[in-house]
Order: sequence, then structure tokens, then C-alpha cells
Amino acid sequence: MIDWLWTMTDKSQPVDHGKGETRRDFLYVATATFGTLGAAFAAWPLIDVMNPSAEVRALSSTEVDLAPIAEGQRITIKWRGRPVFIDRRTPERIRAAESVDLDALIDPQPDSARTQRPEWLVVVGVCTHLGCIPLGQKATDPWGEYGGWFCPCHGSHYDTSGRIRKGPAPKNLEVPPYEFLDDSTVLIG
Repeated sequence: MIDWLWTMTDKSQPVDHGKGETRRDFLYVATATFGTLGAAFAAWPLIDVMNPSAEVRALSSTEVDLAPIAEGQRITIKWRGRPVFIDRRTPERIRAAESVDLDALIDPQPDSARTQRPEWLVVVGVCTHLGCIPLGQKATDPWGEYGGWFCPCHGSHYDTSGRIRKGPAPKNLEVPPYEFLDDSTVLIG
């Protein structure tokens, strides 16, 4: 009887559980699952820290009231740390921008592709050559040979649509993403 009892409790004897899953398999899967979940929960704060803060997200767009801008006036606003030129163009400036031969341009782009409404031109005020700020926002500034902007650093001339016409700049002034919220408000960004 003692031999029989000994063989019932003897762990050295292999026990055939069949071809199904064992408790050990379950423990492996459960440990791997909890380990993976633990690693994910530990990594989430590190990944979440890389998202922009509320202050940064608030600066990603700017609303501008266009009502006080007179015809022919240019203003400068700041968007994402860069100057943005807003020009309420006169009919003469619009005609000058639309009458340009596109084949004569360094970076050919029609005026209609650069504006949503012909009266309003919105461009980033950074020269595409080496990042200087072009002159032409004030009435006393030189506007260049084409009535737009003049970069004093290396002599690039832009027309009334912000297109490069003369000088070392390789591209037109950048048009930022913008939309008109109503007749007197534009959202940049």
C-alpha cells in the first residue's frame, strides 16, 4: 500500500496530459500578456510627452481681422514665429500680377494659384534664398523693380503676387495654408 501511495505522489514519473495545453503554457501566455501590457503602460507617458502642448497647438493658427486694413495697405503678423505679409491689393496691383508672362518667371505660378480672393495676398515674409525678411511692407520701404518686395540681403525682387522675378532666390514667397472664415476674417494655419 505504501508503494502504491508513493507512486501516486511521485513527481518524477512523467504524466501524460495529452496533446492539449498545459498549465505551464497558460502561465507563459499570461506572463507575456501582462509583461506586454506593463511595458505599454510604462512607455505611454514617454510617448505622450512628445505631443505638442496646448500653448504650441494654440499658436499653430492665427485669426486676423481684415476689416481695418485699407485698400493698398500691407500688414505683418506673426505666425509660428515667422512674419506673414497680408496685402490688400489695389486693382492696379491685381492687374500687374495677372498680366505677367508665366514663361518669364523663375518659379512659374499664376496669381490665381497664389490667392483665394484676388484682393488679398497672404505670403510668408521670408526670402526663399537665405531667409532674410524682404522690405516692402511700409510705404517708405523699397518695393523692388516689380512693385512687390525687395530682399536687402542679396537683392531678390518679388512682384505683387510674391513671385520671384529677379535675384538669387530660387522660389516664390511661400503661401501659408489659410482660409477665409467670413468677409473680414482670415484663419492662417
